[in-house]
Amino acid sequence: MEINKIAMAGTLESSDISVTVEPNPAGDISIDLKSSVEKQFGKQIKSVIKSTLEALKVKSAIVRANDKGALDCVIKSRVEAAVMRAAGETYFNWGADI
Repeated sequence: MEINKIAMAGTLESSDISVTVEPNPAGDISIDLKSSVEKQFGKQIKSVIKSTLEALKVKSAIVRANDKGALDCVIKSRVEAAVMRAAGETYFNWGADI
């Protein structure tokens, strides 16, 4: 999936994550994470972001995530929503397991 524009999903509320996705001129995946629990869970958060991007077949993007203690399922859904918006997709099968 190709990222065409900047898009975001999520909030800065407790137990949520704000995810911004934008095109990357370098042609690879770049993840910038800020988290209140980064020392404990930073690797896991980045892993969930990366695996979600791989499942969506995103090969090039800059992802900026500001985490406030979100669970993995919330991280995944926010990344999915931001990517769909950034790619300009109007249809997504939310029932499919990616």
